[in-house]
Formats: sequence, structure tokens, C-alpha cells
Amino acid sequence: MITETVNRCAGCGVLLQTEEKGKLGYIPAEAMDKEPLICQRCYRIKHYNESSSITLQQDDFLKLLGHVGQTKALVVKIVDIFDFEGSMISGLARFVGSNPVLLVVNKIDLLPKVTNANKIINWVQRRAKEENLKVVDIILCSAKKNIGFDRVITAVQEYRGNMDVYVVGATNVGKSTLINRLISDYSDLDSELTTSQYPGTTLDLVKIPLDDGKFIVDTPGIVHRHRLTEVVKKRDLARIMPDKPLKPMVFQLNEAQTLFFGALARFDFIKGEHQSFTCYTSNAVQIHRTKLERADALYEEHKGVMLAPPNLADLEELPKFVKHPLHIPKGKQMDVLISGLGWIRVNSIAGAELAVHAPKGIKVIAREALI
Repeated sequence: MITETVNRCAGCGVLLQTEEKGKLGYIPAEAMDKEPLICQRCYRIKHYNESSSITLQQDDFLKLLGHVGQTKALVVKIVDIFDFEGSMISGLARFVGSNPVLLVVNKIDLLPKVTNANKIINWVQRRAKEENLKVVDIILCSAKKNIGFDRVITAVQEYRGNMDVYVVGATNVGKSTLINRLISDYSDLDSELTTSQYPGTTLDLVKIPLDDGKFIVDTPGIVHRHRLTEVVKKRDLARIMPDKPLKPMVFQLNEAQTLFFGALARFDFIKGEHQSFTCYTSNAVQIHRTKLERADALYEEHKGVMLAPPNLADLEELPKFVKHPLHIPKGKQMDVLISGLGWIRVNSIAGAELAVHAPKGIKVIAREALI
């Protein structure tokens, strides 16, 4: 609900509203009498060097991003290594034009400690190339553990020259943490936040002034509905999003066996040699094995109770399962990614016929093995 008097934020120009905290343009009702009128997002940036986690649907965001290619800027794209494909922005390369893209890969603290960083960088390079995204550099970091952030700051300084910096990313990838660090390092906010109006968008970007007259441009987080993290209830979000290094679970399976990941997804090994599968998911998600012939009955009997999260009531609000058949060719080292939940490494190179059942709309893909 928009306030009766049409007011716009003096900081970013967005239409102000007093009803929904998590939506664009929110301002507490008691602040409507103050001057200047600024939304809570701008207020937090100006007074606390704090970026908020306001979100925007992808179509609106891409309209907004379409203007970046017409400017000279460094684009800092943040992705989540736990959900790399799920947190990529589809078609980003078309919108940034010839501007340099710095790819910041967050949450590397979640990977097992034995993981080789150079191999991860090489893997990310190949995946970015498949997305037609040309990047000037790839930085691995952890916002939570403050690992690699000095390198991110150095790289931003190196590649931006005298250009503005646009920071883009999906929700829950650590964008706000990076924005806060950039503000802390590069801006004392003595200058006013400025309006950057783009026609056809629901948001006028917040431009945070830098000491050299350029700006950090704070874009809203993009909501990707193809990630499980966007469709589960908040109480389950903490369970499926790991907060400590993953402890891979290895299952030796014969063909015609099934793994359930709570009641969130189902993995069928339909045909192939006896082989092992390594599951990289949050340790809080229980994995249950059964025979394929019993899988449907087990789900109906135990969904929401033994097979949880989610609970039975929340399960009713999730989209129904859709089946994704997957063919793993012989000689290939592959992962099966369930966006927002994690991935299953197929360890054998003998090939396999698989099927993943996940809520409708959730991204499920086979990809080159990460680890």
C-alpha cells in the first residue's frame, strides 16, 4: 500500500511507502514528518554505512541494468559458490556491454578445507565462459569469515580506474556485506546520496559518493524463484543454507535406489553400475535411502515428519514435485545441482541414468564436477 500523499525519497527517488518493511521505498510512518524524506535503505547507508537487503524481481532488474551498458563502469558481480548456477544472472553479458566484470565468488568457507583454490578458480572461469560472461578477474572470498575481502577491495580499485562501480547479485549471496565494506573503505558519506533516475524501473538506484567524485551504485538483490531458498519458509531457510564447512555424505548405491533430502527433493539412481554418490548439502538436512520401488509410498507415509524439512503444513504450500530425467555420459565427472539445496557428485565415470524430483520451477542441472 502506497502512502496517500505521493512522496519520493530524497536520496534515491523511489516512491515511498509505510506498509511493507522488506519492500522498496519503505519509511517508518513516524518519519514521514521529517525533512528530508528518505527511505530506510538510504537512511541506513547514509547514517550507518549499512546496505539493506531490498530485493527486486529479475525482469525489473534487467530493465534497470540495461542502462549500465551505456555508461562506463566496473560491474562487480557476486555469486554464491554453494549455488553458483542458481545465483548467476541470466543474460548479464548482454546488459553490461563492454564494461569490465569482476566476478566475486562468495562463501568459499563452506567448501571442504582440502579443496584446491586454483581448481575452483579454473572451474569458475569455465562456467562463466559458458554463460558468455567475460570477466577481468575472479576473486574467491567469504563475507562471513572475512576471507579474501582485502583482495576484493584491491581488485575493485585496480579495475575501476576513474569509473563508477555497480554491485549486482541475487539475494543471500553477500552483496550487502561487500557494499558495506566498499563504503567503509572508499566513502565517508559527507556528500549527499544522489538520485539516479532510470525510466521504466521501479527503483532509482542509490549512488554512494566516493572521494574522487565517482560512485558506488547499490542495486537491489535479485529474487530468483528457481532457488529453493526463495520458496521455503524462513524457519527452514537456516536448515538448508549451510553456515559451516560442508561434510560430504557418501552413499554406495545400486541401480533402482533413491535418496530423499527431507521432503525437499528426491534423487533416483535408475540405471547404471554400482557406484558412489557424494552429497554436498547442509548438515541439517536429513538424507534417507530407500528402494526406488518404495519411494512413492515412503514419501506419502512420511513426508513432513520423518522426511523433513519442511513440515506437513509448509509442504502444502510448496509447488508439487516435477521429475527431471538426467543422463550422465560415460567418462564424465559430473555434479547434479538442485538450486538452493546443494549438489550430488557422481563419482563413477561409468555413466548413469538419473532422475531428480524437485518443486516445480526449481533449477535442476547436470554440470562439470566442482570438486
